[in-house]
Amino acid sequence: MSLPLPDHRAALAHLGRDPALAALIEQYGDLPVLAPVADPFARLIRSVVGQQLSVKAARSIYARLEERLGVVDAAGLLATSPDDLRALGLSWAKVASVQDIARAAAEGQVDFAGLAGHTDEQLLAELLPLRGVGRWTAEMFMMFALAHPDVFSFGDLALRKGLQRHYPGQDHAAVVQGWSPYRTLAARYLWADQNANPGIAAAPV
Repeated sequence: MSLPLPDHRAALAHLGRDPALAALIEQYGDLPVLAPVADPFARLIRSVVGQQLSVKAARSIYARLEERLGVVDAAGLLATSPDDLRALGLSWAKVASVQDIARAAAEGQVDFAGLAGHTDEQLLAELLPLRGVGRWTAEMFMMFALAHPDVFSFGDLALRKGLQRHYPGQDHAAVVQGWSPYRTLAARYLWADQNANPGIAAAPV
């Protein structure tokens, strides 16, 4: 089980042994400590709604969903017709996805209230079968909804660019493994550096 970090002291000491990361830590300082969100189900729905959209468009559609449902929960999503969800701005694929996730929650396939006690491997096994939830989405959810401290996404373009930039010619899998058990924070420093460089798409931190 991956418990959220209470602070970054041990993580910074460990990651600071890597010269490239030590330089990023020096440059960007201590990042805010992540904490688990109060409603992981709603966060996953929000993530799926926002896939392949601009931040502004995703925020607008999710706001309409919240206005329509009041509380974004499994019961509300299942009680809303696909046509009504489509009218809020969701694509038909996302309508199917959010209702599939809601059904999994309602039928107990995924216990969102108990996710905090699951290992990363258990979470991937539960989340990846859900329609619309690929590995990248699951990894972002583990990082930013559950605050798991030892997650890294090789499917993230910004992180791959960060590895190429700071570790050219090196075995990137080995580099990342060396950051364990604090790979999430290491990824956030790579994202922070990507965001600070013009021409690089914004990334989560």
